[in-house]
Amino acid sequence: MRYSNVALIPLEKINESGQTKQFSGLINVKYPDIKVDSQDLYVYVSRGDRYDILSNVYYGDSSLWWIIARANSNYFQDSLLPPLGKQIRIPAKQRTQIIVEEFESLNRFSNGLTDSTINTSSPY
Repeated sequence: MRYSNVALIPLEKINESGQTKQFSGLINVKYPDIKVDSQDLYVYVSRGDRYDILSNVYYGDSSLWWIIARANSNYFQDSLLPPLGKQIRIPAKQRTQIIVEEFESLNRFSNGLTDSTINTSSPY
């Protein structure tokens, strides 16, 4: 869980001479606050359930697993496994586009990135 909000992301930077430099950098990923809505669903976790599987079932896209995980932040976030037997909230499918847009907005990178603004060394 130590690096749960850190992602290694490929980045591009255009230097002073107009050349594009590609590198990877560690950044803190920001997630939107997912408020409770009357259209949200509530389910009890069964054996074999995982956030990515639930996301595929309810949204048709397993890559949106983080929406369900973040909506249930009262449980541990370091696993794709929700707690067995607990009731979890699944934000309504109609809300996923807005949630993803907010995520993208929180994690936009400016064109003015420099090597010093991103930690490019590995923590390992």
